Amino acid sequence: MSHVKPSIFVLILSSMIFTINLSAQEITRSNEGTYFYRSITIPAGAETMYLSGSGAQPLDDGTWGDMRQQTIDTFSRFKETLEEQGWSMSDIVQVRAFAVAGEDGLDFAGFNAGYAEFFGTSDNPNKPVRSFVEIKDLVVEGWLVEIEIRAARMP
Repeated sequence: MSHVKPSIFVLILSSMIFTINLSAQEITRSNEGTYFYRSITIPAGAETMYLSGSGAQPLDDGTWGDMRQQTIDTFSRFKETLEEQGWSMSDIVQVRAFAVAGEDGLDFAGFNAGYAEFFGTSDNPNKPVRSFVEIKDLVVEGWLVEIEIRAARMP
């Protein structure tokens, strides 16, 4: 019976150390660029959320707005969805954007201008990893960009 107590103590101490090591793990961001990180590592045990591809809603006058406006509208709605579920924009770790050229060509600068209102700011200094792909068309006529996001956070 006297051997049982030291064994239990060692087991409890080992599990406490393991728990401390797990809670010390963090999401790490590496190689920061102007608008995004080149890599983000998400440790085991992180909570994740995936939001389906989405685009802008038409403006009151029935038009869709330019690339900057559509990017802002789309990220604003992502922000609402995240916050409704207890998440934030700083939890976003990946952005994929699919864009078509408007009448004046592909407006990558407009996308970056809208995007920069949400990432790398004083409100949200975090930046996700990111892809931006030009495609022929999107499913909704009028969309210039469709964006999907992935979010992660430690519990």
